Formats: sequence, structure tokens, C-alpha cells
Amino acid sequence: MKIARSMAILGLVCFASVANAAENLTVYSYRQAFLVEPILAKFTKETGIEVDVVFSKKGIAERMMREGRLSPADIVLTSDFSRLMELVDKNLVIPVDSELLKTNIPAKYRSPEDTWYALTMRVRNIYSSKDRMGKLDIDYEDLADPKYKGKICTRSGKHPYNISLVASMIAHHGEAETKTWLEGWKANLARKPQGNDRGQVKAVKEGMCDIAIGNSYYLGKMLQDPKQVPWAEAVEINFPNQANRGSHINVSGMALAKYSKHQDNAIKLMEYLSGTAAQKDYAEINMEYPVKADVKPSDLVASWGEFKADDLPIFKLAEYHNAAVRLLDEVKFDL
Repeated sequence: MKIARSMAILGLVCFASVANAAENLTVYSYRQAFLVEPILAKFTKETGIEVDVVFSKKGIAERMMREGRLSPADIVLTSDFSRLMELVDKNLVIPVDSELLKTNIPAKYRSPEDTWYALTMRVRNIYSSKDRMGKLDIDYEDLADPKYKGKICTRSGKHPYNISLVASMIAHHGEAETKTWLEGWKANLARKPQGNDRGQVKAVKEGMCDIAIGNSYYLGKMLQDPKQVPWAEAVEINFPNQANRGSHINVSGMALAKYSKHQDNAIKLMEYLSGTAAQKDYAEINMEYPVKADVKPSDLVASWGEFKADDLPIFKLAEYHNAAVRLLDEVKFDL
């Protein structure tokens, strides 16, 4: 009797373990784990659904293609719009028709086909030296103004953040005018495009240039790093095109993996990430702008001031992505 009872208990334990494992979700993330794990931990506490994060800076789409139907991925989190487009183009994600997601996330920050949803917004800012330039009333178009010759630093033009900016310029001005602008911008560079967004601000601090291009949240990141605080304190953050169309916006986002084995729970997580609690956490942890309209940015981000955002729907950038890459090649921007 004792043996039989023990076996019965063991069977229940095994069944429970299998049941719990079935509830687990696997997230493939281009975003660093420490940025998303605190938010996912709260989701687990609320729902009991465990979430495993697989982080990679690149190659997630290729990995999913290799894995095919055997892929354990349920959701993919991306750090920029171009990664979302890559997933869609390679047929690695499927639509999610959720009224809650559509309520929480404005139409211009989600796919018309429901294949992806933005999670946070970031601005492509122009930073200027406090000592040598001060605060600027500047447009992206001004990057090509000859008065800034030898004064501008940027990372590679072929980086997704800059490709997105160039795509937005094509959307507003057409290819011919954008190509002329790129030639002017390149002529104004103080050095060959290199490094990352933080590196451009460092270059301003060190006097290599007076103007740098970088995403908004990097200023917050630098202010959290004692070694980089002097870089951040050496610049003003400027929101371009405030007198006309508004500043260029890029997004981080999420999508449901094509071969997710736990679609119902995956959608629960997507809906949670679009909700007020998670959006507040994103704002505080990542210093980005929430996509949910009634959630405010962190106090630090709010201290940079209010700004007008470009109303161009994010999905429109995909239409001009290839043209943007081609123009960057034609003007040999990085050479």
C-alpha cells in the first residue's frame, strides 16, 4: 500500500511538472536580458507562467529559420523596427488579432496586418556641444548645411537606426532630394562613421565634433554610468524638426513566432507588455517613451522636455528601407 501510494504521489508530481512545463514561454530577444527580465518576472508573478529569455545581438531570424517547426520561440522582442521587418519578410511570425493590443497601441505603431506591435518609442536626436554650440533649433535637413562642415559625428549610415532615418527622409522628400542631403551630410562629417551612439557623444566631449546623432535613451543610459556621465553632461539634447513635421521615431517591438507551441499564453504576455504596468516599467528601466498614450515617461526623460513626433506611420518606413540602403551605398556614406 505504501509503495502504491508513493507511486501515485510521484505520478502526480510528474504530471504537475509536465503541466507547468507546458505553461512556460520562450522569448527570443534582441533586447538585452537585463532590460526585459524584471518586467517578465512580474508577468510570471501575476500569471504563474514562467518565461525563459534567449538573448542575441544578431542572428535570431537565421536561427529561427534553421529551427523551423522545431523552434521553441513563442515571442520575439526586437530593439528596432528593421528587425521586425526582417521577421515579417522571412515569414517567421504570424498575426495576432487582439482588441486589447489595438486599444493599447496606436495604429501608427503597429502593423496593419497585425504581424507586429511596437512596445516603446525612441527619438533620433541631434546632440550638440554645450560649450561650443549650445541648444539648437535644428532640423535633420540641416545636417547637410555647409555651416556644419567638419562638425558632425555619426555611427555607420548602414546601422538600422540611421537607415530608418534615411527612409523617413525619402518618405518626406523623395529619393533625389534625399540623395543630395546625404551627400551634404557626408561632406560635413568630422570623421569616418564609426562606433555606437554613445561613442558619438563621447566624441563631442573630446572635441572631435560639435554635433552627434543618437537615440534619446542613450542619454539616460550614460547618466547612469559614472564613467559616461561627463559625456552626457557635455551635450544638449535637441529634438529636430519641431517647427514642421516633428522628430523621427523608431520603435522596439514584439511579434508572435510562427511556430509558437503556446500561442494563448504568448498572446497573454504580449497583451501584458502593452499594458500600463509594463509600459511604466519600460519607461523607468529603459528610459524610452511608452507607446500607450496614457503612460508618462520617466521623470528623467520628461526633464528633456516635450516634443512633437513625426506622424509618419512606422510601417511606412519599410516601403523605403531598400531605397535608403541603396542611396547610402551610392553616396559611399561610410567610406
